[in-house]
Amino acid sequence: MRLGIILLLFVLALGSAQEPAFTEAIDTATPTGRAVWQMIGVLAELERSLISERTRAAVKAAKRRGVKFGRKVKLTPEQIDHARRLIDKREARQYVANLLNVGRSTLYRALCS
Repeated sequence: MRLGIILLLFVLALGSAQEPAFTEAIDTATPTGRAVWQMIGVLAELERSLISERTRAAVKAAKRRGVKFGRKVKLTPEQIDHARRLIDKREARQYVANLLNVGRSTLYRALCS
């Protein structure tokens, strides 16, 4: 079981800081109990940091392999040029957006870029 989940279960089991947790009875009213509780928290934080570090390394490796991140563009440069030509010919922007199967705000963003 992951340490983060264990920590969450301890918090739920305690209810308050003075009640013992599960059958192991980590008594958080004593210095030893508080120390054990803090060590569990430190281990959970360490695990979270390791997960984050592995994720950053995987993203970096994927970028080196050429994987593209983010949402795919809705309009190609040719479609944007076509939209500009239609708008220059006084076509309604809503009509142009419908023609390209995009929303009007998407069309505006594409024209601004």
